[in-house]
Amino acid sequence: MAKALVIFLHGVGSNGDDLAPIGRHWATLLPDVVFASPDAPEPFPVGLGYQWFSLTDVTPANRPGRVRAARAAFDATLSRVMAQHGFADRWQDVVLVGFSQGSIMALDALASGRYPLAGVVAFSGRLAVDGELTPQAHLPALLIHGQADEVIPWQESESAAARLRAAAVPVEARFEPATGHTISAQGAMHAAAFIAQCLQD
Repeated sequence: MAKALVIFLHGVGSNGDDLAPIGRHWATLLPDVVFASPDAPEPFPVGLGYQWFSLTDVTPANRPGRVRAARAAFDATLSRVMAQHGFADRWQDVVLVGFSQGSIMALDALASGRYPLAGVVAFSGRLAVDGELTPQAHLPALLIHGQADEVIPWQESESAAARLRAAAVPVEARFEPATGHTISAQGAMHAAAFIAQCLQD
């Protein structure tokens, strides 16, 4: 029986299949872990993908409100996936791994303290919270961002790490000079090692 569940959270306009191959690769590194990669709940208006919240007319000022409005559907998605894999209410055995918009939702979950996760990994994301951060105690986070990212500037993760540290979150941040808006091989390997450490602690 698996001892932990890793839930991948894809970027806007994509779907769960996008990040699922990482889980298949990690399976040999994390043999006691089961992986899930659900679709976000909202259809993306262009193509066949999905989104956690709409980017239409989004601004730095209104983004936090959109993230808050997306929480109910996001939490319902996580609860459904956890139940499907036999992890109902076992938040302490769950690690969230987000990319881009998925990272925004994962970092919001961390910053709001809604559940006592085992850990959070955020690739190429940002912290879209405009109020006080109220994280669960001792919940570790890994932020990885390419410094050649032309979609979400890497400084967003730098700022997020600083705010999370100020709220007593154990944060590790890694910045990759030649990486764009993607998950690099070295980033994926570092994340797997981080998850293994989370599950040992």
